[in-house]
Amino acid sequence: MALETVDLKPKVGTELRAPREEFLRGDHAERIRDLLEERAVLIIRGIHFNDEEQLQFARTLGEVMSLGGQEIFKISLDPKTNPGAAEYLKGSLLWHIDGAMDPVPSRASILTARRIPATGEGNTEVANTFAAFQDLPEEEQRRLEKLRVVHTMAASQRRVYPDASEEQRRRWEEHEPKVHPLVWTHKSGRKSLVIGVSADYIEGMDLEEGRALLERLDAFATRDEYVYSHPWEVGDLLIWDNTVSLHRAAPYSPDSGRLMHRVTIVGEEAVA
Repeated sequence: MALETVDLKPKVGTELRAPREEFLRGDHAERIRDLLEERAVLIIRGIHFNDEEQLQFARTLGEVMSLGGQEIFKISLDPKTNPGAAEYLKGSLLWHIDGAMDPVPSRASILTARRIPATGEGNTEVANTFAAFQDLPEEEQRRLEKLRVVHTMAASQRRVYPDASEEQRRRWEEHEPKVHPLVWTHKSGRKSLVIGVSADYIEGMDLEEGRALLERLDAFATRDEYVYSHPWEVGDLLIWDNTVSLHRAAPYSPDSGRLMHRVTIVGEEAVA
């Protein structure tokens, strides 16, 4: 059976429809991978994969990353549910790229809803930075392609902990900054912006001028036309392409019951 696709917004987000066994066999894997890079985020509603099926589906798209010896990662802000990572995940409420300080950021993440808040809070939001870059004036595109951006742990953490202690700040500085091109030219020829909360400053540019540019690009790339916000139902599955997008969770209460299971696909190309 052919894969049925329904675009949810003109520039971002596509729903996939096919029998579950076809997704598990990888019948549509090549098409899904290409759609991911173009549309940034894909949704399969009500698929109700268990952990084993989620991993099976993920492996049709790429190599699965092991994080701390685990291939399934719990997403919850509740320290009772997620004692090892709840504090770390506070940063997930800000627009970011996973692994922005790594030489090769992860390719994609696959998220399934296990419990959702009764209040309806906690949407997952994805912004298509490929589409946003395409819509910039050509002169600005050429200027941005010459710039390099420095991503730091301090940049991502100081917005989560504005009143951080000296000890916290010292630990942030222990992480080596990572310099990337501001515009990622992918092997496919597509180009996307390497921005988000971890982007600290522009190499060789006045500090405040560079940060003002990054803030403007963040605001542009997360305009409504480039963002898909997914209202969860239990059993939904969402895939975002981490290399051409920013993502975040909309605010939700730690005791809301929200619980997601995430599988991450290993990165395949360095930022260039």
